[in-house]
Amino acid sequence: MSKPRVIPGFGLSLGFTVTYLSLIILIPLAALFVKAGGLGPAEWWRILSAPRVLAAAKLTFGASAAAATVSAVVGLLVTWVLVRYRFPGRRVLDAMVDLPFALPTAVAGITLTSIYAPNGWIGQYLAGWGIQGAYSPFGVFIALTFIGFPFVVRTVQPVMEDLGPELEEAAATLGAGRWTVFWRVILPALLPAIITGFTLAFARAIGEYGSVIFISGNLPMKTEILPLLIVSQLEQYKYRDAAVIAAGMLMVSFALLFLINLLQRRLNWHKR
Repeated sequence: MSKPRVIPGFGLSLGFTVTYLSLIILIPLAALFVKAGGLGPAEWWRILSAPRVLAAAKLTFGASAAAATVSAVVGLLVTWVLVRYRFPGRRVLDAMVDLPFALPTAVAGITLTSIYAPNGWIGQYLAGWGIQGAYSPFGVFIALTFIGFPFVVRTVQPVMEDLGPELEEAAATLGAGRWTVFWRVILPALLPAIITGFTLAFARAIGEYGSVIFISGNLPMKTEILPLLIVSQLEQYKYRDAAVIAAGMLMVSFALLFLINLLQRRLNWHKR
């Protein structure tokens, strides 16, 4: 005899969930691979090994990883300030973290471009140091950091709020210094949440389009990202080429996210 479930209607709920996920995720992904599957392995290799595709992939994944890493470090610092300290304007600062979620990506891209352009508020000072903000790979990094930063803060914040200062105080009473408390007590407890935030920021950055196309300059072999290259192939009616690039991008992204999630599970297992 099966045990009664806490939430009734399991069959109906499961059916609705599978149907919804199929319509939104599984069927479109299947259609993508069916479209790309019409080409043989040789054609796949020809498309994916093209210098333009490799350059776009290097910039996309490299800038996304760098932006997610910076977001993880800075996001941890911002979360620490928001959770551990009380000061005037804290709620306003906390609300500002969500602005990249609410702001349209195209608006964010235009704003960042105007600020980091050679004659912009920040770009003019960077130019004095020989650093090009907009229309460069560094501009792509800036845009990806902007859109990925909130994921880290909102992932780490509830974990840090539940952590409380009691563990820090107990470690301090046992003679541990501040850095020892951070590295041995705080960081291990926050590390799974930090990795989750990094993963979300990394995944978001890989597929970002709107905020990047303005600040990057879209120069082939230099500042062109994979999403823009896919759109370019579609505009030229090269649907199968676009499908192959998208499928290859999806497989690489899935493999990277799988490895990150595997690392997170191992950390959670060792923590237990």
